[in-house]
Amino acid sequence: MLPALVDALRGGSVEAIDLTAPLSETTPILQLPEPFANTQRFRLEELSRYDDRGPAWYWNDIHTGEHTGTHVDAPNHWVTGRGGLDVSQAPLGTLIGPAAVIDKSVEAAADPDFLLEIDHVRAWVDEHGPLPEGGWLLYRTGWDARSHDQELFTNADEHGPHTPGVSAECARWIAEESPVAGFGTETVGTDAGAAGGFDPPFSCHHFLMGAGKWGLTSLQNLAQLPPTGAVVVVSPLPIVGGSGSPARVYALVER
Repeated sequence: MLPALVDALRGGSVEAIDLTAPLSETTPILQLPEPFANTQRFRLEELSRYDDRGPAWYWNDIHTGEHTGTHVDAPNHWVTGRGGLDVSQAPLGTLIGPAAVIDKSVEAAADPDFLLEIDHVRAWVDEHGPLPEGGWLLYRTGWDARSHDQELFTNADEHGPHTPGVSAECARWIAEESPVAGFGTETVGTDAGAAGGFDPPFSCHHFLMGAGKWGLTSLQNLAQLPPTGAVVVVSPLPIVGGSGSPARVYALVER
């Protein structure tokens, strides 16, 4: 099967689609209000570039947070998952798995505070079949079109950020009743911008991490994926004890 897969990729009958946001100093990051600590932006620190510091090589140190850009949330990221798996312990069978893509980009364009509800997911299941056992539910909102700009991406005003997400009831359902191992979004986090005011606050994190499931955020190009049939490959750094990691994420799609 593996030689056939390589031939399919080279021949174009299987396409690899990059779902990862470029990682740079301008990559939008989550910004929490005081007194909470915030992650730092991604930054390269040059060590040498074909000069006296290293005449034949170019290399850098990198400075970044675990939850910067396209990244994985491990179960131990949230207090409800305390004691759960860290990012270095992510099962490979979870990091490579089938994807279900639910598209609510029209609704999110009309209402930046749009929330995915259980009935939306059930309607998708009625049309496309069951969610993949041990796979990923990917939530398309079109928000990746804003990822080049911090203000557009976080979309905050005096009342806080306004970005689409998932209702508390739906988050609980995905965590406790659906068969998926992880949930991915195009926004800066798996939760809606207003989720700090939900019950419980930040319900996606609360329920998903508490159920030992995984989060995946700041995805791009979900518009290029079919509702079913894609296989997602998630490649975080295996940071021992880490609560998450920037990741290269791509999908394999039959054409």
